[in-house]
Amino acid sequence: MSTDRLAGDAAPAPEEADPGSPEPTVPAEPANTAAGAPGDPGDPATAGTDPDHAPGDHSGADAAGVPAGADRSDAGAAAAAGSAGRGGADEAGADAAEGESGDAGAGPHAEGATPEQAPAGQGTSGPGAGRGGAGAGDEAGAGSGDEAGAGSGDGASAPAGQDPSGDAAETSGGGGKGRRSAAAEALAAAVRAVESGERSAASFFNAAPATRPAAPAAPAAPAAPRERPRAAAAPASAPAPAPVQRSSARPARGPGGEIPGGADVREVLAAGGAPETLAGKVAETLGEHAAEALREDPWQLLAVPGVRPDQADGFARSLLGPACEPGDERRALALTGWLLERAALEGHTALESSALRDALAKASVPDPDEALRTAIAEGVVLVFQDALDAPAAARPRAAEDEDAEQPVRVLLGLDRYALAEESLADGLARLASTFAPAQDGETPVGDAEWEGAAAAAPSASAAELIRTVAAHGLVAHSGGEAARAEPAALVAAARAMGLRAYAAAHTEDGRRRLAATLGEAPGTGPDTGPEAGPDEAPEATSAAVTVAGLLADAEGPGRDEEGALALDLLTVLDAPQLDVEAAAMLVESLPDGARLVLSGDPGVLWSAGPGRVFADLVAARRCPQVVSRTPDPGPIGELVSGIGIGELSQVDAPGKEVVIVPVRDAGEAVHRTVQLVADSVPRAIGIPPEQTQVITPGHGGAAGTRALNAALKDRLNPGPGRFGGFDPGDRVAYTPAPGRTVPGTVVSADAEGLRLDCAGTPVVVVREEVGELVRHGWALTAHQAAGARWPAAVVVLPGDATAGLTRAWVYTAFGRGERHLSVVHGADAALPRAVAEIPFKDRTTRLRALLQAQVPPAPTG
Repeated sequence: MSTDRLAGDAAPAPEEADPGSPEPTVPAEPANTAAGAPGDPGDPATAGTDPDHAPGDHSGADAAGVPAGADRSDAGAAAAAGSAGRGGADEAGADAAEGESGDAGAGPHAEGATPEQAPAGQGTSGPGAGRGGAGAGDEAGAGSGDEAGAGSGDGASAPAGQDPSGDAAETSGGGGKGRRSAAAEALAAAVRAVESGERSAASFFNAAPATRPAAPAAPAAPAAPRERPRAAAAPASAPAPAPVQRSSARPARGPGGEIPGGADVREVLAAGGAPETLAGKVAETLGEHAAEALREDPWQLLAVPGVRPDQADGFARSLLGPACEPGDERRALALTGWLLERAALEGHTALESSALRDALAKASVPDPDEALRTAIAEGVVLVFQDALDAPAAARPRAAEDEDAEQPVRVLLGLDRYALAEESLADGLARLASTFAPAQDGETPVGDAEWEGAAAAAPSASAAELIRTVAAHGLVAHSGGEAARAEPAALVAAARAMGLRAYAAAHTEDGRRRLAATLGEAPGTGPDTGPEAGPDEAPEATSAAVTVAGLLADAEGPGRDEEGALALDLLTVLDAPQLDVEAAAMLVESLPDGARLVLSGDPGVLWSAGPGRVFADLVAARRCPQVVSRTPDPGPIGELVSGIGIGELSQVDAPGKEVVIVPVRDAGEAVHRTVQLVADSVPRAIGIPPEQTQVITPGHGGAAGTRALNAALKDRLNPGPGRFGGFDPGDRVAYTPAPGRTVPGTVVSADAEGLRLDCAGTPVVVVREEVGELVRHGWALTAHQAAGARWPAAVVVLPGDATAGLTRAWVYTAFGRGERHLSVVHGADAALPRAVAEIPFKDRTTRLRALLQAQVPPAPTG
């Protein structure tokens, strides 16, 4: 590892245009809402997301006591940006560090029923049933939690106060028994609605179907897998086509472009001192009766992405006058939902009841315990009791103690994520029970073919994976970048046996790399013989898809008559990037008898959305786990492997594969970064600027993505920004959906919108959505860069951004470079400390407990 200055001798950094330190969108701790008037810090005149403060930054913590937002895919820089139906996933973010989620104490205690004991309005049928206003099941036309796939299953955790032997247990589908979507058309429409943001993923979940026999190893007369065409005239190696124009989730407009009810909304906003420019987003979020809803409950303004509690308080004071009080029940309910949505931005699917109580107290709610009881009774939140593993000393020793109560933790969450997590657990349990254990002396059907494929595998780890998948419906596979060849070998072997096998990556770049690996494998599909080479195996490309493309029916095999994906084996690479909603949709879409392999690097950052699906699956130990023994090669691979075990070591880099560039401050960090990208790396390494990616901890600050992108544009593609701040040739980050970042280049703009080239795929972003969905992309955050790699990576670690550093962040960022890594290092001792002492920022989730309650432990040995 070279510490010489690849960028040359230090030179005084030029004076920067100060990116400013605008007011963050995280809430200040609200004062007494009965005091104050418009114009004070609670004045809603500034409501909305500040253009310089968007999701994914790492410069502060949520003052309300709940982490304010993880480093995640940015949804744009426009004021009050975002669309309804995303649940605030990318819109209401702030320049905030990843943070812990409160303490792990017990729930609130007060006289009378505590939130753990209070009735949740759920009846006896699990989350989603009879909640009176929760709405997820009703939106799906289900009308009950049973039909929404929310049952808790045998032994699964149930909401507090719910009889575990009631209807929920009977209809849980805990092993895969139940119903699936009625028709392929309905499921496809549901996927499209979720992709466009019109509906939440949770609103479409159905109970898992009854188990069907496992897919045979090879049909008697195998037919080529049915592929969904990628592009009419594109060669086999062409990237997956993206929609030319993103369908908008905005409400339909009337004559003259007026949103229905918009005039009434503007009138109410003006009366409350809020900017009338929020009218569109308010109508989007609250519907056509938004004006009436705000008059009845001014704190519903808090549901609009980008609005903070202090702004909603100012709005309520203006409308209600002396009647506005901090203990208003409406305020407490709105704050409870807002805090849980903010926690979801940080990756939590639920919160400890004590953490939520403390956050409400910090938000000046006078009686947090009563507020939580009311929120549970009104169905704003759900309450769960998840079993905890008791310490060995605390376990009963005598037979008479067997009925002793098992320790539990009390969690509160929104139905959206509860439905997703429980549906995912049910689906994984269904897949895990696909194959019954072989009896003594019994030879499984097709075992000889699988064994032959394992014997021909390119590595011992690939052979182990193939043998494991042959006998199990659900398998977890762990490994680094080089280990991606193992699931690729599995897919190639399965397709050679006549199975409909596919591999899904998180990004288009990951899909292309996967297709290249599959193309190198002989006999990638049923119609290709062993003599087929990389240029003669077009099915290798069609076997590689993206998760988003697969769910949207834009890539892959399409669906069968029951609405399930028409496949026998699905391998998901980059599995740590799956959030609970995407994972639930994916698992629900798999037919009975299919095999699922979740493969990923356990050291990388978790998903941008809520949940930690891959980590929970591995921790639950309810399916076989294959750990690759294939190391990542070269100095970068050696460095990253050390980071993965908590060691930041110096590595030999004779070809300047790894270079450390020390800097004193953020201004010098920006100067050095521009110098590296524009001059030093092209000259010394031979990698042009367009193949170098800059990665930094957050969007804000003097060396965040905004400051770096401004400096890089000025050097690499100067221009006036004539197309909404963009010029032809600008590198951009396009965010078609929360958590998904697609790198691209600006081509032009016209009346239809901004035209982009995203890895050869033309994309048009309508003019109204450019500010929300497109930002400059020379510099990205680590979450935006996850799942992709570039020939060179420049990682910027300014001294003012060290609070959000973790081992997972460093591991992810350092691993994005294939041939070269430059580290612009101003973090001093914070970098080795983060690698050694802070593995990750933990998340509160329920999937591990749900799996452990439903699925028997996986066999060992």
